[in-house]
Amino acid sequence: MGRLLLVGRLAVRDLRRRRTETALLLLAIMAAATTLTLGLVLRDAAGDPYHSTRAATGGPDVVASVGRTAGPPGVSGPAEPAGLAELAELAGAPGVVDHGGPYPVTAARLQASGRTSDVQAVGRDAAPAPVDQPELLQGSWVGDGGVVLEAAFADAIEARVGDPVTLDGRSFEVVGVAVTAAMPPYPKASCIVPCMNGAVPGDEADTGPPAGVLRNPGLVWLTRADVRSLAPDPDSLAHVMNLKLADPDGARAFVEANRGAIPMQPWQDILDDATELAGDSQILLLIGAWLLGLLAVASLSVLVGGRMADQTRRVGLLKAVGGTPGLVAAVLLAEYVLVAVVAAAAGLTAGSLTAPLLTDSGAGLVGSAGTPSITMSTAGLVIAAALGVAVVATAVPALRAARSSTVGALTDSARPPRRVGWLIAISARLPVPLLLALRVAARRPRRAVLAVASIAITVSGVYVLLVLNAFLAAQPLAGGYGDAQVELLRRVLLVVTVVLLSLAAVNAVVITWATVLDNRHSSALARALGATPREVSTALAAAQVLPALAGAVLGVFPGGYALFAAVNATTGGDGGRAPLPPPWQLLAVVPATVLVVAALTAVPARLGARRPAAESLQAGLS
Repeated sequence: MGRLLLVGRLAVRDLRRRRTETALLLLAIMAAATTLTLGLVLRDAAGDPYHSTRAATGGPDVVASVGRTAGPPGVSGPAEPAGLAELAELAGAPGVVDHGGPYPVTAARLQASGRTSDVQAVGRDAAPAPVDQPELLQGSWVGDGGVVLEAAFADAIEARVGDPVTLDGRSFEVVGVAVTAAMPPYPKASCIVPCMNGAVPGDEADTGPPAGVLRNPGLVWLTRADVRSLAPDPDSLAHVMNLKLADPDGARAFVEANRGAIPMQPWQDILDDATELAGDSQILLLIGAWLLGLLAVASLSVLVGGRMADQTRRVGLLKAVGGTPGLVAAVLLAEYVLVAVVAAAAGLTAGSLTAPLLTDSGAGLVGSAGTPSITMSTAGLVIAAALGVAVVATAVPALRAARSSTVGALTDSARPPRRVGWLIAISARLPVPLLLALRVAARRPRRAVLAVASIAITVSGVYVLLVLNAFLAAQPLAGGYGDAQVELLRRVLLVVTVVLLSLAAVNAVVITWATVLDNRHSSALARALGATPREVSTALAAAQVLPALAGAVLGVFPGGYALFAAVNATTGGDGGRAPLPPPWQLLAVVPATVLVVAALTAVPARLGARRPAAESLQAGLS
């Protein structure tokens, strides 16, 4: 306990002495932890409205339908005579405790307020159903000549109670708007009649669906008699039945056990379809978490390297009073571990509170996304990631400092610069600012590599975000999403972009300031030999611009291209169909990156060059 208390007290005291650097460390790790938490809990938060809708409507555990055959993904085959006998047999299967239906279903063309949409019309009874009784949000339930619209579909076509509509040329009145848990909200409704949602292999947006197949149909409810009157042939009717099981969690096992000619969908699959938007948002956030984690490692490596240089004499004192190399390494690591734990806790809190803001239950579900509960696995993963970032960035410098000699650490003498003949020959012919910049960058090759990696990671992320934004702009219904869902995905993209660019900006400033501190003596010596403060500050800023240029080029190609290919491989997307952003955007990324880095580094470089040369030289000799 005495050793642990000593390590803790020394670590806390050092963090309090360097509050600015501690705050930067905390923000870097917290940004990655928050984004990772969002990615892990977003789908759980998005599922709350579906569970609320399922409870309010007596949602089914399994939805079975007949009147269609299997086809390509998302596309049902031609209608078959409804197998009512098979549905009746399924209603009596072991494990089924109640059922609703079977209900007749037909395809129709709805026209309202000058808009035309494909719909699946389900025939229902006026009396409440024991399983899946849609919850009315407005108006009343079905009656002769009246139609009830699924809420998300009604919102999409801007239809309200009392509006006149036509179904296959017949006039109806909208008498109600309701929600159901038996199907995902529009435009993700399950196909009971021949239809397809979103794009299918080989389909092009301008060719439309095959003849007799509906595209992204809405869901409406009518009386049974009205549905039969819309069907051109009684044998063309499909039928759907909702089942309630004794064990709702065993819905998928029930479907597997009774798999046959009757298509069935467990409620878990409906939940997955209803939260697919959150799943896509989750993928974007997890990608952002990886990128931010890599940026955090780069940021911590620079900060740790600078702090270790400042702590050289402190390390010597600890070893002089009897501290072992293990104790010294533990003290140096402990402060970063403490920061990582605090940052992980803050990230878990911020991520769980922010998740509901990045979910959209839409009009098709009741309730809103609540704050998700943090499970032990989620908390453990986020804390482990934060600790991993801290340890990876600090382990090598801490061990190197702990293994240094006591006398050398107490002396803390300046290390002579490395002299490379070809570098001196090249830089000697350059203007003074570029000469100094090249030599400053060459003195810290590891830091230059970190700067290149930081910019390359950021530009790669920006490249992917530009491609995804172009994809969403070109295909408003990509993946079957409506305008509201596309807007939500853009909001997630914006969050990832802002956090990514902010952390990259912090990295640029931190690297520049560390370079200024490391080169105080050499910068003062250059000024003593005739260099002006402007030339010195320009050199310090240019020392960061050179790695930024290399990182920006690598970030566009191959970095951005490889990252986008990895995203497609992970998500199963079709990268060949994703439109690229305008060429000028990709071409502008490189010069824009260089200009931004130059602007960010100008201020700390200017501040470092304003210190009097004599003062810096005297400090270097003391």
